[in-house]
Amino acid sequence: MSSSFEKFQKRRLISSYFSVVLSIFLVLFLLGLLGLFVINSKKLSDDFKEEIAMTVFFKNEANDSVMKAFQEELKVAKFVKSSEYVTKEQAAKQHTDIIGEDFMTFLGANPLQNSFDIHLKADYIDTENIRKIESRFRANEMVSDIVYDKQLVSLVNDNIKKVSMWILIISGILAFIAVILINSSMRLSIYANRFIIKTMQMVGATKSFIRKPFIMRSIKLGLIGSFLAVLALIGVLIYLDTSFPNLEILEEPLFIGAVLLGVLLVGILITWLSTYFATQRYLNLRTDDLY
Repeated sequence: MSSSFEKFQKRRLISSYFSVVLSIFLVLFLLGLLGLFVINSKKLSDDFKEEIAMTVFFKNEANDSVMKAFQEELKVAKFVKSSEYVTKEQAAKQHTDIIGEDFMTFLGANPLQNSFDIHLKADYIDTENIRKIESRFRANEMVSDIVYDKQLVSLVNDNIKKVSMWILIISGILAFIAVILINSSMRLSIYANRFIIKTMQMVGATKSFIRKPFIMRSIKLGLIGSFLAVLALIGVLIYLDTSFPNLEILEEPLFIGAVLLGVLLVGILITWLSTYFATQRYLNLRTDDLY
Protein backbone atom coordinates (compact mmCIF):
# COMPACT_ATOMS: atom_id res chain seq x y z
CA MET A 1 0.00 0.00 0.00
CA SER A 2 2.82 2.36 0.98
CA SER A 3 4.64 1.48 -2.24
CA SER A 4 1.68 2.50 -4.41
CA PHE A 5 1.31 5.73 -2.40
CA GLU A 6 4.99 6.54 -2.91
CA LYS A 7 4.62 5.94 -6.65
CA PHE A 8 1.59 8.23 -6.71
CA GLN A 9 3.53 10.92 -4.85
CA LYS A 10 6.46 10.54 -7.22
CA ARG A 11 4.21 10.82 -10.29
CA ARG A 12 2.54 13.90 -8.81
CA LEU A 13 5.92 15.46 -8.09
CA ILE A 14 7.17 14.79 -11.63
CA SER A 15 3.91 16.19 -13.04
CA SER A 16 4.34 19.31 -10.90
CA TYR A 17 7.92 19.79 -12.11
CA PHE A 18 6.87 19.24 -15.71
CA SER A 19 4.08 21.85 -15.50
CA VAL A 20 6.50 24.38 -13.97
CA VAL A 21 9.14 23.77 -16.65
CA LEU A 22 6.51 23.90 -19.40
CA SER A 23 5.06 27.21 -18.17
CA ILE A 24 8.55 28.74 -17.86
CA PHE A 25 9.45 27.49 -21.35
CA LEU A 26 6.31 28.83 -23.03
CA VAL A 27 6.42 32.24 -21.32
CA LEU A 28 10.14 32.80 -21.95
CA PHE A 29 9.83 31.56 -25.54
CA LEU A 30 7.12 34.12 -26.28
CA LEU A 31 9.08 36.82 -24.46
CA GLY A 32 12.21 35.93 -26.46
CA LEU A 33 10.28 36.03 -29.73
CA LEU A 34 9.06 39.50 -28.86
CA GLY A 35 12.63 40.57 -28.05
CA LEU A 36 13.88 39.28 -31.39
CA PHE A 37 11.02 41.04 -33.16
CA VAL A 38 11.85 44.33 -31.44
CA ILE A 39 15.49 44.02 -32.54
CA ASN A 40 14.63 43.17 -36.12
CA SER A 41 11.74 45.64 -36.39
CA LYS A 42 14.22 48.53 -36.48
CA LYS A 43 16.24 46.75 -39.16
CA LEU A 44 13.10 46.10 -41.20
CA SER A 45 11.97 49.73 -40.86
CA ASP A 46 15.47 50.93 -41.81
CA ASP A 47 15.49 48.66 -44.87
CA PHE A 48 12.10 50.00 -45.90
CA LYS A 49 13.26 53.60 -45.47
CA GLU A 50 16.40 52.98 -47.50
CA GLU A 51 14.30 51.70 -50.41
CA ILE A 52 12.98 55.25 -50.92
CA ALA A 53 15.02 56.73 -53.77
CA MET A 54 15.93 60.34 -54.45
CA THR A 55 16.49 60.98 -58.16
CA VAL A 56 18.76 63.89 -59.15
CA PHE A 57 18.35 64.96 -62.81
CA PHE A 58 21.11 66.84 -64.66
CA LYS A 59 20.84 69.33 -67.50
CA ASN A 60 21.84 68.18 -70.96
CA GLU A 61 24.81 70.56 -70.83
CA ALA A 62 26.37 68.56 -67.99
CA ASN A 63 29.40 66.70 -69.38
CA ASP A 64 31.16 63.57 -68.15
CA SER A 65 33.49 65.50 -65.81
CA VAL A 66 30.47 67.02 -64.03
CA MET A 67 28.91 63.58 -63.65
CA LYS A 68 32.14 62.08 -62.38
CA ALA A 69 32.63 64.89 -59.85
CA PHE A 70 29.10 64.44 -58.54
CA GLN A 71 29.63 60.68 -58.31
CA GLU A 72 32.79 61.22 -56.24
CA GLU A 73 30.84 63.59 -53.99
CA LEU A 74 28.26 60.88 -53.36
CA LYS A 75 30.93 58.33 -52.47
CA VAL A 76 32.25 60.43 -49.58
CA ALA A 77 28.87 61.78 -48.41
CA LYS A 78 28.01 60.29 -44.99
CA PHE A 79 24.26 60.27 -45.71
CA VAL A 80 24.43 58.18 -48.92
CA LYS A 81 23.98 54.41 -48.66
CA SER A 82 24.16 53.69 -52.40
CA SER A 83 23.80 55.46 -55.74
CA GLU A 84 23.38 54.48 -59.36
CA TYR A 85 24.09 56.55 -62.43
CA VAL A 86 21.33 56.21 -65.05
CA THR A 87 22.01 57.59 -68.52
CA LYS A 88 19.14 58.98 -70.54
CA GLU A 89 19.51 56.03 -72.95
CA GLN A 90 19.06 53.57 -70.07
CA ALA A 91 16.09 55.56 -68.79
CA ALA A 92 14.51 55.48 -72.28
CA LYS A 93 14.91 51.71 -72.43
CA GLN A 94 13.31 51.33 -68.99
CA HIS A 95 10.35 53.48 -70.08
CA THR A 96 9.99 51.45 -73.28
CA ASP A 97 9.92 48.20 -71.27
CA ILE A 98 7.26 49.63 -68.96
CA ILE A 99 4.86 51.09 -71.56
CA GLY A 100 5.54 48.37 -74.14
CA GLU A 101 6.41 50.66 -77.08
CA ASP A 102 9.26 52.88 -78.17
CA PHE A 103 8.10 56.46 -77.49
CA MET A 104 11.15 57.93 -79.29
CA THR A 105 9.88 56.71 -82.69
CA PHE A 106 7.13 59.36 -82.74
CA LEU A 107 8.96 61.99 -80.66
CA GLY A 108 12.04 61.84 -82.84
CA ALA A 109 14.38 62.53 -79.90
CA ASN A 110 15.08 61.42 -76.34
CA PRO A 111 13.56 64.00 -73.95
CA LEU A 112 14.92 62.29 -70.82
CA GLN A 113 17.93 63.41 -68.82
CA ASN A 114 20.92 61.76 -67.20
CA SER A 115 20.29 61.14 -63.53
CA PHE A 116 21.45 59.55 -60.28
CA ASP A 117 19.20 57.31 -58.21
CA ILE A 118 20.33 57.89 -54.62
CA HIS A 119 19.36 55.77 -51.62
CA LEU A 120 19.96 57.57 -48.34
CA LYS A 121 20.83 55.97 -45.01
CA ALA A 122 17.85 55.35 -42.73
CA ASP A 123 18.94 57.93 -40.13
CA TYR A 124 18.61 60.68 -42.76
CA ILE A 125 15.15 59.68 -44.00
CA ASP A 126 13.12 62.42 -42.39
CA THR A 127 11.65 65.67 -43.66
CA GLU A 128 14.28 68.00 -42.18
CA ASN A 129 17.37 66.04 -43.25
CA ILE A 130 16.08 65.37 -46.75
CA ARG A 131 15.32 69.07 -47.18
CA LYS A 132 18.94 69.91 -46.27
CA ILE A 133 20.28 67.27 -48.65
CA GLU A 134 18.01 68.54 -51.43
CA SER A 135 19.25 72.11 -50.89
CA ARG A 136 22.84 70.90 -51.04
CA PHE A 137 22.28 69.14 -54.36
CA ARG A 138 20.34 72.07 -55.84
CA ALA A 139 23.36 74.29 -55.17
CA ASN A 140 24.95 72.51 -58.14
CA GLU A 141 24.05 74.67 -61.15
CA MET A 142 24.04 71.61 -63.44
CA VAL A 143 21.18 69.98 -61.51
CA SER A 144 17.87 70.53 -63.25
CA ASP A 145 15.48 68.81 -60.83
CA ILE A 146 15.29 66.54 -57.77
CA VAL A 147 12.43 64.10 -57.36
CA TYR A 148 11.42 61.93 -54.38
CA ASP A 149 8.17 60.91 -52.72
CA LYS A 150 7.78 63.53 -49.96
CA GLN A 151 4.42 62.18 -48.84
CA LEU A 152 5.83 58.65 -48.48
CA VAL A 153 8.73 59.93 -46.34
CA SER A 154 6.31 61.65 -43.92
CA LEU A 155 3.96 58.67 -43.88
CA VAL A 156 6.74 56.16 -43.17
CA ASN A 157 8.18 58.17 -40.28
CA ASP A 158 4.77 58.78 -38.68
CA ASN A 159 3.77 55.12 -38.92
CA ILE A 160 7.11 53.88 -37.58
CA LYS A 161 6.72 56.10 -34.51
CA LYS A 162 3.22 54.73 -33.89
CA VAL A 163 4.30 51.11 -34.37
CA SER A 164 7.33 51.59 -32.09
CA MET A 165 5.11 53.01 -29.34
CA TRP A 166 2.72 50.04 -29.55
CA ILE A 167 5.62 47.57 -29.56
CA LEU A 168 6.93 49.10 -26.33
CA ILE A 169 3.47 48.93 -24.73
CA ILE A 170 2.93 45.30 -25.78
CA SER A 171 6.46 44.39 -24.63
CA GLY A 172 5.75 45.84 -21.19
CA ILE A 173 2.41 44.00 -20.92
CA LEU A 174 3.91 40.66 -22.00
CA ALA A 175 6.87 41.07 -19.65
CA PHE A 176 4.44 41.71 -16.76
CA ILE A 177 2.34 38.65 -17.72
CA ALA A 178 5.53 36.55 -17.94
CA VAL A 179 6.50 37.50 -14.39
CA ILE A 180 2.97 36.79 -13.08
CA LEU A 181 2.70 33.36 -14.78
CA ILE A 182 6.13 32.12 -13.70
CA ASN A 183 5.56 33.46 -10.20
CA SER A 184 2.20 31.65 -10.00
CA SER A 185 3.76 28.36 -11.14
CA MET A 186 6.50 28.59 -8.53
CA ARG A 187 4.04 29.54 -5.76
CA LEU A 188 1.86 26.50 -6.60
CA SER A 189 4.95 24.30 -6.45
CA ILE A 190 5.84 25.66 -3.00
CA TYR A 191 2.19 25.41 -1.86
CA ALA A 192 2.32 21.65 -2.42
CA ASN A 193 5.22 21.48 0.08
CA ARG A 194 3.84 23.86 2.72
CA PHE A 195 3.48 21.12 5.37
CA ILE A 196 7.08 19.98 4.83
CA ILE A 197 8.26 23.59 5.27
CA LYS A 198 6.32 23.98 8.53
CA THR A 199 7.48 20.56 9.83
CA MET A 200 11.13 21.46 9.23
CA GLN A 201 10.59 24.77 10.97
CA MET A 202 8.98 23.07 13.99
CA VAL A 203 11.98 20.75 14.49
CA GLY A 204 14.32 23.74 14.67
CA ALA A 205 15.58 24.28 11.09
CA THR A 206 16.49 27.86 10.27
CA LYS A 207 14.64 29.79 7.57
CA SER A 208 17.69 29.98 5.30
CA PHE A 209 18.27 26.23 5.68
CA ILE A 210 14.63 25.51 4.73
CA ARG A 211 14.66 27.93 1.79
CA LYS A 212 17.92 26.71 0.24
CA PRO A 213 16.75 23.35 -1.29
CA PHE A 214 13.57 24.93 -2.64
CA ILE A 215 15.48 27.83 -4.20
CA MET A 216 18.10 25.48 -5.72
CA ARG A 217 15.37 23.29 -7.16
CA SER A 218 13.49 26.26 -8.62
CA ILE A 219 16.68 27.62 -10.18
CA LYS A 220 17.29 24.22 -11.81
CA LEU A 221 13.72 24.18 -13.16
CA GLY A 222 14.16 27.77 -14.37
CA LEU A 223 17.41 26.83 -16.11
CA ILE A 224 15.77 23.85 -17.82
CA GLY A 225 12.76 25.91 -18.97
CA SER A 226 14.88 28.86 -20.17
CA PHE A 227 17.40 26.55 -21.88
CA LEU A 228 14.56 24.87 -23.80
CA ALA A 229 13.23 28.33 -24.72
CA VAL A 230 16.68 29.34 -26.01
CA LEU A 231 16.92 26.16 -28.12
CA ALA A 232 13.45 26.82 -29.55
CA LEU A 233 14.37 30.43 -30.36
CA ILE A 234 17.57 29.31 -32.11
CA GLY A 235 15.47 26.86 -34.12
CA VAL A 236 13.08 29.66 -35.14
CA LEU A 237 16.02 31.90 -36.14
CA ILE A 238 17.59 29.15 -38.29
CA TYR A 239 14.22 28.42 -39.94
CA LEU A 240 13.58 32.10 -40.73
CA ASP A 241 17.11 32.60 -42.03
CA THR A 242 16.78 29.53 -44.28
CA SER A 243 13.26 30.31 -45.51
CA PHE A 244 13.64 34.09 -45.80
CA PRO A 245 17.34 34.86 -46.48
CA ASN A 246 16.51 38.41 -47.60
CA LEU A 247 15.63 39.32 -44.01
CA GLU A 248 19.28 38.71 -42.99
CA ILE A 249 17.96 37.89 -39.54
CA LEU A 250 21.32 36.55 -38.30
CA GLU A 251 23.24 39.68 -39.26
CA GLU A 252 23.11 41.03 -35.67
CA PRO A 253 24.74 38.26 -33.58
CA LEU A 254 25.47 40.54 -30.60
CA PHE A 255 21.84 41.64 -30.22
CA ILE A 256 20.57 38.09 -30.74
CA GLY A 257 23.05 36.81 -28.16
CA ALA A 258 21.88 39.50 -25.72
CA VAL A 259 18.24 38.41 -26.14
CA LEU A 260 19.09 34.71 -25.62
CA LEU A 261 21.24 35.50 -22.57
CA GLY A 262 18.43 37.72 -21.27
CA VAL A 263 15.98 34.81 -21.56
CA LEU A 264 18.31 32.63 -19.45
CA LEU A 265 18.82 35.32 -16.81
CA VAL A 266 15.11 36.16 -16.61
CA GLY A 267 14.27 32.47 -16.13
CA ILE A 268 16.75 32.18 -13.25
CA LEU A 269 15.93 35.54 -11.63
CA ILE A 270 12.14 35.19 -11.63
CA THR A 271 12.16 31.60 -10.33
CA TRP A 272 14.65 32.53 -7.57
CA LEU A 273 12.69 35.57 -6.40
CA SER A 274 9.32 33.80 -6.64
CA THR A 275 10.55 30.84 -4.60
CA TYR A 276 12.19 33.07 -2.01
CA PHE A 277 9.03 35.07 -1.33
CA ALA A 278 6.73 32.00 -1.52
CA THR A 279 8.77 30.06 1.04
CA GLN A 280 9.03 33.17 3.21
CA ARG A 281 5.25 33.45 3.20
CA TYR A 282 4.73 29.89 4.46
CA LEU A 283 7.53 30.24 6.99
CA ASN A 284 5.70 33.20 8.52
CA LEU A 285 2.29 31.47 8.60
CA ARG A 286 0.89 29.81 11.68
CA THR A 287 0.22 26.07 11.50
CA ASP A 288 -3.57 26.62 11.55
CA ASP A 289 -3.34 28.96 8.56
CA LEU A 290 -1.82 26.22 6.37
CA TYR A 291 -5.27 24.67 6.02
